[in-house]
Amino acid sequence: MSAGYSRAEETARSYYNSDDADEFYFNVWGGEDIHIGLYESPAEAIATASRRTVERMAAKLTAIDSNSQIIDVGAGYGGSARYLAASLGCQVTALNLSEKENERDRQMVEAAGLQGRVAVLDGSFEHIPCSDQTFDACWSQDAILHSGNRSQVLAEVHRVLKPGGQFVFTDPMQTDDCPPDVLQPVLERIHLPSLGSPDFYRSTATALGFVEESWEDLSAHLITHYQRVHDELASRRSELVNRISAEYIDRMLQGLTNWVNAGQAGHLVWGIFSFRKA
Repeated sequence: MSAGYSRAEETARSYYNSDDADEFYFNVWGGEDIHIGLYESPAEAIATASRRTVERMAAKLTAIDSNSQIIDVGAGYGGSARYLAASLGCQVTALNLSEKENERDRQMVEAAGLQGRVAVLDGSFEHIPCSDQTFDACWSQDAILHSGNRSQVLAEVHRVLKPGGQFVFTDPMQTDDCPPDVLQPVLERIHLPSLGSPDFYRSTATALGFVEESWEDLSAHLITHYQRVHDELASRRSELVNRISAEYIDRMLQGLTNWVNAGQAGHLVWGIFSFRKA
């Protein structure tokens, strides 16, 4: 295991550093934005819907200007970091544990001419390599589920935020009353014993000293998104099999189906949380 990474993080790091995963997420899932999208129709382009999520979340940020510092924890390919820097004029640190994703991110930062506003940082969100009270806002999209210690992630976010700093994030969650064992097909795919829940995030954040500002339940889009990605992968299989192994494609198609089934059964929740450090 690499120094500084928990077992769950090392599992995620190894996975996202694999050639199969890199090809899949960059070329199928959404490219710059590898998170759940907001769909105006079930057949909408994944990248379009995913960028709409970024715009919806960014609209919840307050008092951000060219002097503001934002950290994106679990930044993936950094699409959100570049969007925030370009649209709000702020400075953004994109923290991510996959070196392969970070290399693509740095190339896109340079291509966009944002080297002075976006810094790509290899590292763990369970131990954020930044000083206390550095950032005006923290941002995260569908990343915290990969931690085996989500309370520690929130504690680290609280630590690096300035007083009054804002924490805006999404995460695929299980419902507060989710029955035991029904999510096993989903959890086995991501090698974790559980997902967070809205009550978990609320209680943990409150205990740390956050105040909840808003919660927007957008769970229907989780089902649409995973089905949309499934259908895109299936329709492009013959094209992609030269770049992504057949075994990976088969596993991914089944994994995406498991997420859709769990969502349709009412066991999953997804939406946008906004908290503020008191």
